[in-house]
Amino acid sequence: MAFGTFGLDVGAITPFLYAFREREKILDIFEEMCGARLTYAYIYVGGVMRDIDSRQLGMIADFLDYFEPKLEEYDRLLSYNQIFIKRTAGIGVIPAKMAIDYGCTGPVLRACGVNWDLRRDDPYSIYDRFDWDVVVGKGDVGKTGDTWDRYMVRLREMRESVRIVRQALEKVPRGPFQAKVSPRLKPKYNEVYCRTETPRGELGFYVVADGKVEPWRCKVRSPCFSNLSVIGELAPGLMIADLVAVLGSFDVVMGDVDR
Repeated sequence: MAFGTFGLDVGAITPFLYAFREREKILDIFEEMCGARLTYAYIYVGGVMRDIDSRQLGMIADFLDYFEPKLEEYDRLLSYNQIFIKRTAGIGVIPAKMAIDYGCTGPVLRACGVNWDLRRDDPYSIYDRFDWDVVVGKGDVGKTGDTWDRYMVRLREMRESVRIVRQALEKVPRGPFQAKVSPRLKPKYNEVYCRTETPRGELGFYVVADGKVEPWRCKVRSPCFSNLSVIGELAPGLMIADLVAVLGSFDVVMGDVDR
């Protein structure tokens, strides 16, 4: 969706329509697996809602075969369009040090040339079993860390996601899909910070327990909140139209900012 909505932000409606076309196919898979198209609740503490069957695995494989060629089409449609380049190349440049200082994360950070991804550098789940590449900005048509780089990192990351999902389909294990977990836990006093790499960057939860069922303290580290904080450095001197494109390249979700 970042590809489609960003295209709309810079005046290109076709990418937006294409993105919604692909989104519907993905939601068909989600609906088949959990019965919902938006509020999935498929992943449980200790496992998943229900086991995945061969038909659903086939739906995923078929979608990957359909979607991968579409990425080439997206590239031809928008990436090197001269009007698009003028709207994005060399505009809204974030130096790597500034991105790190502001706690930027995900594609916004990697577009600045910072080679960092939690799935590789602090792996969790089974990401260390997959063969894939971290995509970073290189300033191919403008400057490293500009609006075009943020767009291109996301586009190329979709290709890497296809690689990861294909490998995951080959590694789906047989056996139990839910662990027996007590419905109510009373952890002793302790604290933990758990983080994962989401499409927009690092999502972290800091939880402090004091022996009760409810956490004594819970803080959410949302990627959009951190990424949006750097806008104040970029906005001065930009044209309003350019600011729209810069903000669009951050792929901000305000619910994530609100945490």
